[in-house]
Amino acid sequence: MDFTILLEEITTGFRNFNAGNALMILVGVVLIYLAVAKEYEPVLLLPIGFGCIMANIGMSADTGFMKVIYDAGIANELFPLLIFVGVGAMIDFSPLLSQPKMVLLGAAGQFGIYGTLLLALLLGFPMNEAASIGVIGAIDGPTAIFVSGRLAPNLLAPIAVAAYSYMSLIPIIQPPIMKLLTTRKERMIRMDYAPREVSRLTLVIFPMVVTVVVSLVAPDAAPLIASLMLGNLLRESLVVDRLSKSAQNELINIATLFLGLAIGATMKAESFLNLQTLMILALGLFAFILDTVAGLLFGKLMAVLSGGKVNPLIGASGISAFPMAGRLAAKMAQDEDFENFILMHAMGANTAGQLGSVIAGGLLLALVTGLV
Repeated sequence: MDFTILLEEITTGFRNFNAGNALMILVGVVLIYLAVAKEYEPVLLLPIGFGCIMANIGMSADTGFMKVIYDAGIANELFPLLIFVGVGAMIDFSPLLSQPKMVLLGAAGQFGIYGTLLLALLLGFPMNEAASIGVIGAIDGPTAIFVSGRLAPNLLAPIAVAAYSYMSLIPIIQPPIMKLLTTRKERMIRMDYAPREVSRLTLVIFPMVVTVVVSLVAPDAAPLIASLMLGNLLRESLVVDRLSKSAQNELINIATLFLGLAIGATMKAESFLNLQTLMILALGLFAFILDTVAGLLFGKLMAVLSGGKVNPLIGASGISAFPMAGRLAAKMAQDEDFENFILMHAMGANTAGQLGSVIAGGLLLALVTGLV
Protein backbone atom coordinates (compact mmCIF):
# COMPACT_ATOMS: atom_id res chain seq x y z
CA MET A 1 0.00 0.00 0.00
CA ASP A 2 2.77 2.40 0.91
CA PHE A 3 4.59 1.47 -2.30
CA THR A 4 1.43 2.21 -4.35
CA ILE A 5 1.07 5.64 -2.76
CA LEU A 6 4.74 6.34 -3.35
CA LEU A 7 4.43 5.25 -6.98
CA GLU A 8 1.45 7.53 -7.49
CA GLU A 9 3.36 10.45 -6.05
CA ILE A 10 6.37 9.78 -8.24
CA THR A 11 4.29 9.49 -11.41
CA THR A 12 1.96 12.43 -10.73
CA GLY A 13 3.83 14.71 -13.11
CA PHE A 14 3.75 12.17 -15.94
CA ARG A 15 0.04 11.43 -15.44
CA ASN A 16 -0.85 15.13 -15.64
CA PHE A 17 1.31 15.69 -18.71
CA ASN A 18 -0.42 15.60 -22.11
CA ALA A 19 0.19 16.36 -25.79
CA GLY A 20 -0.94 19.95 -25.32
CA ASN A 21 1.70 20.49 -22.65
CA ALA A 22 4.35 19.02 -24.95
CA LEU A 23 3.30 21.37 -27.75
CA MET A 24 3.45 24.41 -25.46
CA ILE A 25 6.90 23.37 -24.23
CA LEU A 26 7.92 23.32 -27.89
CA VAL A 27 6.52 26.86 -28.24
CA GLY A 28 8.64 27.90 -25.26
CA VAL A 29 11.72 26.31 -26.83
CA VAL A 30 11.05 28.20 -30.08
CA LEU A 31 10.85 31.50 -28.20
CA ILE A 32 14.13 30.74 -26.45
CA TYR A 33 15.68 29.77 -29.79
CA LEU A 34 14.63 33.11 -31.31
CA ALA A 35 16.14 34.88 -28.28
CA VAL A 36 19.44 32.98 -28.23
CA ALA A 37 20.14 32.08 -31.86
CA LYS A 38 18.50 35.01 -33.63
CA GLU A 39 18.82 37.58 -30.81
CA TYR A 40 15.22 38.76 -31.29
CA GLU A 41 14.50 40.77 -28.15
CA PRO A 42 16.25 38.18 -25.92
CA VAL A 43 15.56 40.15 -22.73
CA LEU A 44 11.85 39.59 -23.37
CA LEU A 45 11.52 36.33 -25.28
CA LEU A 46 13.91 34.25 -23.18
CA PRO A 47 12.06 34.64 -19.84
CA ILE A 48 8.67 34.34 -21.60
CA GLY A 49 9.82 31.11 -23.26
CA PHE A 50 11.14 29.64 -20.02
CA GLY A 51 7.99 30.72 -18.17
CA CYS A 52 5.95 28.90 -20.84
CA ILE A 53 7.93 25.72 -20.18
CA MET A 54 7.37 26.11 -16.43
CA ALA A 55 3.62 26.64 -16.91
CA ASN A 56 3.28 23.28 -18.63
CA ILE A 57 5.15 21.22 -16.05
CA GLY A 58 3.07 22.33 -13.09
CA MET A 59 4.45 25.79 -12.29
CA SER A 60 1.82 28.05 -13.84
CA ALA A 61 0.74 31.49 -12.66
CA ASP A 62 -2.15 29.83 -10.81
CA THR A 63 -0.06 28.19 -8.11
CA GLY A 64 3.13 28.44 -6.10
CA PHE A 65 5.80 31.08 -6.40
CA MET A 66 4.79 32.01 -9.95
CA LYS A 67 1.37 33.03 -8.62
CA VAL A 68 3.15 35.24 -6.10
CA ILE A 69 5.13 36.90 -8.91
CA TYR A 70 2.02 37.26 -11.07
CA ASP A 71 -0.06 38.78 -8.29
CA ALA A 72 2.78 41.07 -7.24
CA GLY A 73 3.53 42.53 -10.65
CA ILE A 74 0.92 41.71 -13.29
CA ALA A 75 -2.40 41.60 -11.46
CA ASN A 76 -1.68 44.97 -9.85
CA GLU A 77 0.04 46.43 -12.97
CA LEU A 78 3.32 47.10 -11.14
CA PHE A 79 5.79 45.53 -13.62
CA PRO A 80 4.61 47.48 -16.71
CA LEU A 81 4.85 50.72 -14.74
CA LEU A 82 8.36 49.96 -13.48
CA ILE A 83 9.43 49.13 -17.02
CA PHE A 84 8.06 52.47 -18.18
CA VAL A 85 10.16 54.27 -15.57
CA GLY A 86 13.22 52.61 -17.10
CA VAL A 87 12.12 53.35 -20.67
CA GLY A 88 11.54 57.00 -19.78
CA ALA A 89 15.05 57.23 -18.36
CA MET A 90 16.42 55.99 -21.70
CA ILE A 91 14.48 58.37 -23.95
CA ASP A 92 15.89 61.64 -25.22
CA PHE A 93 12.96 63.82 -26.29
CA SER A 94 15.23 66.47 -27.83
CA PRO A 95 14.69 65.27 -31.44
CA LEU A 96 10.94 65.49 -30.93
CA LEU A 97 10.98 68.85 -29.16
CA SER A 98 13.17 70.33 -31.90
CA GLN A 99 10.84 68.94 -34.60
CA PRO A 100 7.27 69.13 -33.20
CA LYS A 101 5.76 68.07 -36.52
CA MET A 102 6.93 64.53 -35.76
CA VAL A 103 3.98 64.29 -33.38
CA LEU A 104 1.82 63.76 -36.47
CA LEU A 105 3.75 60.62 -37.38
CA GLY A 106 3.47 59.35 -33.81
CA ALA A 107 -0.31 59.76 -34.07
CA ALA A 108 -0.47 58.07 -37.49
CA GLY A 109 1.45 55.11 -36.06
CA GLN A 110 -1.46 54.31 -33.73
CA PHE A 111 -4.03 53.87 -36.50
CA GLY A 112 -3.75 50.09 -36.29
CA ILE A 113 -5.14 50.11 -32.74
CA TYR A 114 -8.52 51.46 -33.77
CA GLY A 115 -8.62 49.69 -37.13
CA THR A 116 -8.03 46.34 -35.42
CA LEU A 117 -10.60 47.17 -32.74
CA LEU A 118 -13.25 47.53 -35.45
CA LEU A 119 -12.16 44.31 -37.18
CA ALA A 120 -12.21 42.36 -33.90
CA LEU A 121 -15.74 43.61 -33.24
CA LEU A 122 -16.80 42.43 -36.70
CA LEU A 123 -15.32 39.01 -35.92
CA GLY A 124 -17.51 38.70 -32.85
CA PHE A 125 -15.23 39.69 -29.98
CA PRO A 126 -16.96 41.69 -27.21
CA MET A 127 -15.94 45.33 -26.86
CA ASN A 128 -13.56 44.84 -23.93
CA GLU A 129 -11.70 42.00 -25.66
CA ALA A 130 -11.66 43.78 -29.04
CA ALA A 131 -10.12 46.86 -27.43
CA SER A 132 -7.48 44.77 -25.67
CA ILE A 133 -6.58 43.03 -28.93
CA GLY A 134 -6.41 46.37 -30.73
CA VAL A 135 -3.80 47.66 -28.27
CA ILE A 136 -1.38 45.08 -29.64
CA GLY A 137 -1.09 47.62 -32.45
CA ALA A 138 0.76 49.94 -30.08
CA ILE A 139 3.68 47.48 -30.42
CA ASP A 140 4.33 48.30 -26.79
CA GLY A 141 4.30 45.40 -24.34
CA PRO A 142 3.76 47.37 -21.10
CA THR A 143 0.84 49.34 -22.59
CA ALA A 144 -0.74 46.16 -23.98
CA ILE A 145 -0.42 44.42 -20.61
CA PHE A 146 -1.73 47.44 -18.71
CA VAL A 147 -4.84 47.81 -20.91
CA SER A 148 -5.66 44.12 -21.31
CA GLY A 149 -5.09 43.52 -17.59
CA ARG A 150 -7.91 45.96 -16.89
CA LEU A 151 -10.27 45.15 -19.74
CA ALA A 152 -9.72 41.46 -20.55
CA PRO A 153 -7.39 39.68 -18.09
CA ASN A 154 -8.48 36.34 -19.58
CA LEU A 155 -6.65 37.28 -22.80
CA LEU A 156 -3.54 38.65 -21.13
CA ALA A 157 -1.22 35.79 -22.15
CA PRO A 158 -1.83 35.74 -25.93
CA ILE A 159 -1.99 39.55 -26.10
CA ALA A 160 1.30 39.98 -24.24
CA VAL A 161 3.02 37.26 -26.28
CA ALA A 162 1.77 38.84 -29.52
CA ALA A 163 2.85 42.35 -28.50
CA TYR A 164 6.36 41.32 -27.46
CA SER A 165 6.84 38.84 -30.31
CA TYR A 166 5.90 41.34 -33.01
CA MET A 167 8.07 43.97 -31.35
CA SER A 168 11.01 41.59 -31.61
CA LEU A 169 10.17 40.84 -35.27
CA ILE A 170 10.22 44.48 -36.41
CA PRO A 171 13.41 43.93 -38.48
CA ILE A 172 11.61 41.15 -40.37
CA ILE A 173 8.06 42.50 -40.72
CA GLN A 174 8.63 46.17 -41.50
CA PRO A 175 11.30 46.21 -44.28
CA PRO A 176 9.16 44.47 -46.96
CA ILE A 177 6.30 46.88 -46.26
CA MET A 178 8.65 49.86 -46.37
CA LYS A 179 10.05 48.78 -49.73
CA LEU A 180 6.60 48.02 -51.12
CA LEU A 181 5.10 51.41 -50.26
CA THR A 182 8.08 53.66 -51.03
CA THR A 183 10.19 54.16 -54.13
CA ARG A 184 13.97 54.07 -54.10
CA LYS A 185 13.93 57.78 -54.87
CA GLU A 186 11.81 58.43 -51.78
CA ARG A 187 14.04 56.27 -49.59
CA MET A 188 17.05 58.28 -50.77
CA ILE A 189 15.59 61.64 -49.71
CA ARG A 190 18.08 63.41 -47.48
CA MET A 191 16.73 65.40 -44.57
CA ASP A 192 18.73 68.30 -43.21
CA TYR A 193 19.07 68.19 -39.46
CA ALA A 194 19.21 71.75 -38.20
CA PRO A 195 17.15 71.50 -35.05
CA ARG A 196 16.20 74.33 -32.82
CA GLU A 197 18.22 74.26 -29.64
CA VAL A 198 16.31 72.72 -26.76
CA SER A 199 17.19 74.27 -23.41
CA ARG A 200 17.71 72.25 -20.26
CA LEU A 201 14.77 74.08 -18.68
CA THR A 202 12.52 72.86 -21.49
CA LEU A 203 13.74 69.29 -21.09
CA VAL A 204 13.03 69.42 -17.33
CA ILE A 205 9.61 71.05 -17.68
CA PHE A 206 8.49 68.82 -20.56
CA PRO A 207 7.88 65.60 -18.55
CA MET A 208 5.91 67.48 -15.89
CA VAL A 209 3.74 69.28 -18.45
CA VAL A 210 3.08 66.08 -20.41
CA THR A 211 2.13 64.22 -17.23
CA VAL A 212 -0.41 66.85 -16.24
CA VAL A 213 -1.89 67.39 -19.70
CA VAL A 214 -2.18 63.71 -20.65
CA SER A 215 -3.58 62.78 -17.23
CA LEU A 216 -6.30 65.41 -17.64
CA VAL A 217 -7.10 64.41 -21.23
CA ALA A 218 -6.91 60.64 -20.63
CA PRO A 219 -7.07 59.91 -16.88
CA ASP A 220 -6.84 56.16 -17.42
CA ALA A 221 -3.41 56.69 -18.99
CA ALA A 222 -2.15 58.63 -15.96
CA PRO A 223 -0.17 55.75 -14.34
CA LEU A 224 1.59 54.92 -17.61
CA ILE A 225 2.45 58.47 -18.62
CA ALA A 226 3.49 59.40 -15.08
CA SER A 227 5.87 56.42 -14.91
CA LEU A 228 7.35 57.22 -18.32
CA MET A 229 7.81 60.89 -17.52
CA LEU A 230 9.23 60.21 -14.06
CA GLY A 231 11.98 58.18 -15.68
CA ASN A 232 12.60 60.95 -18.20
CA LEU A 233 12.76 63.57 -15.45
CA LEU A 234 15.38 61.46 -13.65
CA ARG A 235 17.41 61.58 -16.85
CA GLU A 236 17.02 65.24 -17.72
CA SER A 237 17.39 66.71 -14.24
CA LEU A 238 21.12 65.76 -14.26
CA VAL A 239 21.13 65.71 -10.45
CA VAL A 240 20.14 62.09 -9.75
CA ASP A 241 22.50 60.22 -12.02
CA ARG A 242 22.49 57.12 -9.79
CA LEU A 243 18.70 56.90 -9.89
CA SER A 244 18.66 57.45 -13.65
CA LYS A 245 21.22 54.72 -14.27
CA SER A 246 19.45 52.36 -11.86
CA ALA A 247 16.16 52.91 -13.69
CA GLN A 248 17.87 52.23 -17.05
CA ASN A 249 19.57 49.09 -15.81
CA GLU A 250 18.71 47.28 -12.59
CA LEU A 251 15.07 48.40 -12.31
CA ILE A 252 14.00 47.72 -15.89
CA ASN A 253 16.02 44.49 -16.08
CA ILE A 254 14.53 42.98 -12.93
CA ALA A 255 11.00 44.09 -13.83
CA THR A 256 11.36 42.70 -17.36
CA LEU A 257 12.68 39.37 -16.06
CA PHE A 258 9.78 38.85 -13.66
CA LEU A 259 7.22 40.17 -16.14
CA GLY A 260 8.45 37.76 -18.81
CA LEU A 261 8.36 34.80 -16.43
CA ALA A 262 4.88 35.74 -15.19
CA ILE A 263 3.49 36.15 -18.71
CA GLY A 264 5.05 32.88 -19.82
CA ALA A 265 3.61 31.16 -16.75
CA THR A 266 0.10 31.98 -17.98
CA MET A 267 0.68 30.08 -21.25
CA LYS A 268 -0.88 26.80 -20.11
CA ALA A 269 -1.95 24.42 -22.86
CA GLU A 270 -5.60 24.29 -21.79
CA SER A 271 -6.00 28.07 -21.96
CA PHE A 272 -3.62 28.89 -24.82
CA LEU A 273 -4.20 26.23 -27.46
CA ASN A 274 -7.46 27.32 -29.04
CA LEU A 275 -8.85 29.11 -32.09
CA GLN A 276 -9.24 32.35 -30.14
CA THR A 277 -5.49 32.53 -29.50
CA LEU A 278 -4.75 32.07 -33.21
CA MET A 279 -7.23 34.83 -34.05
CA ILE A 280 -5.59 37.17 -31.53
CA LEU A 281 -2.14 36.51 -32.99
CA ALA A 282 -3.47 37.13 -36.52
CA LEU A 283 -5.26 40.33 -35.47
CA GLY A 284 -2.11 41.52 -33.71
CA LEU A 285 -0.09 41.05 -36.88
CA PHE A 286 -2.79 42.91 -38.82
CA ALA A 287 -2.59 45.78 -36.31
CA PHE A 288 1.20 45.98 -36.68
CA ILE A 289 1.00 46.01 -40.48
CA LEU A 290 -1.77 48.62 -40.41
CA ASP A 291 0.32 50.85 -38.12
CA THR A 292 3.28 50.63 -40.46
CA VAL A 293 1.20 51.27 -43.57
CA ALA A 294 -0.57 54.28 -42.01
CA GLY A 295 2.75 55.75 -40.86
CA LEU A 296 4.38 55.31 -44.26
CA LEU A 297 1.41 56.79 -46.12
CA PHE A 298 1.41 59.79 -43.81
CA GLY A 299 5.17 60.09 -44.33
CA LYS A 300 4.59 60.10 -48.10
CA LEU A 301 1.97 62.83 -47.67
CA MET A 302 4.46 64.91 -45.67
CA ALA A 303 7.05 64.32 -48.41
CA VAL A 304 4.65 65.71 -51.03
CA LEU A 305 3.57 68.68 -48.92
CA SER A 306 7.17 69.54 -48.06
CA GLY A 307 8.28 69.46 -51.67
CA GLY A 308 10.31 66.29 -51.25
CA LYS A 309 12.11 67.30 -48.06
CA VAL A 310 10.69 64.53 -45.83
CA ASN A 311 11.84 60.93 -46.19
CA PRO A 312 8.65 58.82 -45.82
CA LEU A 313 10.61 56.03 -44.12
CA ILE A 314 10.43 57.95 -40.86
CA GLY A 315 6.67 57.34 -40.90
CA ALA A 316 7.31 53.65 -40.16
CA SER A 317 9.08 54.65 -36.93
CA GLY A 318 5.93 56.33 -35.59
CA ILE A 319 5.10 53.13 -33.69
CA SER A 320 6.03 52.75 -30.04
CA ALA A 321 8.87 50.23 -30.30
CA PHE A 322 11.70 52.47 -29.07
CA PRO A 323 14.47 52.61 -30.25
CA MET A 324 14.31 49.69 -32.67
CA ALA A 325 11.82 51.24 -35.10
CA GLY A 326 13.81 54.48 -35.37
CA ARG A 327 17.07 52.65 -35.97
CA LEU A 328 15.48 50.43 -38.63
CA ALA A 329 14.14 53.41 -40.60
CA ALA A 330 17.59 55.01 -40.52
CA LYS A 331 19.21 51.75 -41.65
CA MET A 332 16.77 51.39 -44.57
CA ALA A 333 17.72 54.87 -45.77
CA GLN A 334 21.43 54.09 -45.47
CA ASP A 335 21.00 50.86 -47.41
CA GLU A 336 20.05 53.02 -50.41
CA ASP A 337 22.53 55.80 -49.73
CA PHE A 338 25.24 55.23 -47.14
CA GLU A 339 25.65 58.95 -46.55
CA ASN A 340 21.96 59.52 -45.87
CA PHE A 341 21.50 60.12 -42.14
CA ILE A 342 17.88 60.38 -40.98
CA LEU A 343 18.38 58.82 -37.53
CA MET A 344 17.49 61.94 -35.53
CA HIS A 345 14.33 62.51 -37.55
CA ALA A 346 13.36 58.87 -37.14
CA MET A 347 13.99 59.05 -33.40
CA GLY A 348 11.77 62.13 -33.20
CA ALA A 349 8.93 60.15 -34.77
CA ASN A 350 9.75 57.10 -32.62
CA THR A 351 9.57 59.02 -29.33
CA ALA A 352 6.32 60.60 -30.54
CA GLY A 353 5.03 57.08 -31.13
CA GLN A 354 5.95 56.14 -27.57
CA LEU A 355 3.83 59.00 -26.25
CA GLY A 356 1.11 58.27 -28.79
CA SER A 357 0.75 54.64 -27.68
CA VAL A 358 0.24 55.65 -24.06
CA ILE A 359 -2.34 58.28 -24.96
CA ALA A 360 -4.13 55.94 -27.38
CA GLY A 361 -4.22 53.18 -24.76
CA GLY A 362 -5.58 55.56 -22.13
CA LEU A 363 -8.27 56.93 -24.43
CA LEU A 364 -9.26 53.40 -25.38
CA LEU A 365 -9.54 52.45 -21.71
CA ALA A 366 -11.74 55.46 -21.01
CA LEU A 367 -13.92 54.82 -24.07
CA VAL A 368 -14.47 51.12 -23.41
CA THR A 369 -14.93 51.56 -19.66
CA GLY A 370 -17.61 54.16 -20.36
CA LEU A 371 -19.41 51.93 -22.87
CA VAL A 372 -19.15 48.73 -20.86
